[in-house]
Amino acid sequence: MKKFLKILVAIITVLVIAMFVIGKKYHYEQSIVINAPIEKVWNNANSMKSFNQWNPWLKIDPAMKMEYFGNAGEVGDGYFWDSKNDDAGYGKQTILEISPMKKMKTEMKFIRPYEGEATSNLTFTTEGNATKVTWDMDTEMEYPMNIMKLFMDGHMEKSYSEGLNSLKKLSEN
Repeated sequence: MKKFLKILVAIITVLVIAMFVIGKKYHYEQSIVINAPIEKVWNNANSMKSFNQWNPWLKIDPAMKMEYFGNAGEVGDGYFWDSKNDDAGYGKQTILEISPMKKMKTEMKFIRPYEGEATSNLTFTTEGNATKVTWDMDTEMEYPMNIMKLFMDGHMEKSYSEGLNSLKKLSEN
């Protein structure tokens, strides 16, 4: 029993140290080059309705309820999503900043199953006749939930790859 307690204390100690070493801030980004003019790519991403044509998280629940608000493609354009599936949950995404054909910044508020906030940017740059799109996300995770950062890159890579590839397919057609 003493050996088990020593091992348990050692594991807890390592997790506590890891929590503080890892920190609270999390950043992820991924880019893709799309063989289409920037105007076409921009039009497929410059509003919440356009974004949701290729948003990978909407595939989690085809029956997800969506409610849009604001003026499409302007600051304040946003939507609420509500899913019975806890992988999608309930939340809100709103455009905070928009610089036509350059950048769109959004804020996401996650309400269910876990509360949280994040910001995300879509950045567009011309590369010859193609368009490079960089999609990023920033958030802070409170202790001890920040341990989950160790597993997030794999999940984010899968989702962002799926979304960016869908945007590429939509824009190149």
